[in-house]
Amino acid sequence: MSYFNVTDWDSAYTNSAYIVDGDQWPEAWIEPARSFRDSMAAAGRAKLDLAYGSGERNRFDLFLPQGEPKGLVVFVHGGYWLQMDKSYSSHLATGSIVAGYAVAMPSYTLCPENSISGIGREIGAAITAAAGMVDGPIILTGHSAGGQLAARMMTTTSPLGEPILKRIRHVLAISGVHDLRPIMKRSMNKELRIDDAEARAESPALLEPVGTIRLTCWVGGAERAEFVRQNALLANIWVGLGAATAVVVEPDKHHYSVLDGLMDADHPLTRTLLAV
Repeated sequence: MSYFNVTDWDSAYTNSAYIVDGDQWPEAWIEPARSFRDSMAAAGRAKLDLAYGSGERNRFDLFLPQGEPKGLVVFVHGGYWLQMDKSYSSHLATGSIVAGYAVAMPSYTLCPENSISGIGREIGAAITAAAGMVDGPIILTGHSAGGQLAARMMTTTSPLGEPILKRIRHVLAISGVHDLRPIMKRSMNKELRIDDAEARAESPALLEPVGTIRLTCWVGGAERAEFVRQNALLANIWVGLGAATAVVVEPDKHHYSVLDGLMDADHPLTRTLLAV
């Protein structure tokens, strides 16, 4: 019999160092994201830097399909609640746009200026603002820390109002960190400042889902073991609380390449996302 135990929590949640040429991310996304924004703006199908609050980073971009949108997808970026903004992710809207959906991508105030609970409130405000501009069903997705934030929206302590919650059809969390307690053991917690109370209040795996929400937890097969574990963790817990859940491990994908499927309307990731 063998036992699994984590002794180095920084290593367990570090990605780039364990990927060949991993130091190219997330900077490798900057140029394709900029090119996508430019082309969408030139076509009159991008509304950029829309305010959803008073903070400097309380802005979202809204990308529109040709014709009337079938609904709204909201993508929440990752970066361990400490890094990046919406500008890194724009091109990941491609698949959903081609399939006929509008896509909103918010930035949010990062830690340590903000707390994870504060970020959750900002994401709630961003979703509400975007939902006021696009009719139809809403689909939430996010990557890594963004996966935690997307799932957090569909809990019984969600910052979203009832009218918005009723429009949400699906949450697809990609490589999400759904139990924050292990992150408290990382050196980065000096900046995140997660304590036990916040971990319990903001970890989707420790919260109850709203109604019978449909949840998909998607992760790369070449990711760190903790991301694979956390991915299955949320689905396993929420199915016991009434949600319809699925777990997908995409072969050979690492923590960054797992997002590639969002750029293709015919990729299983995008098809799963939009299957409302």
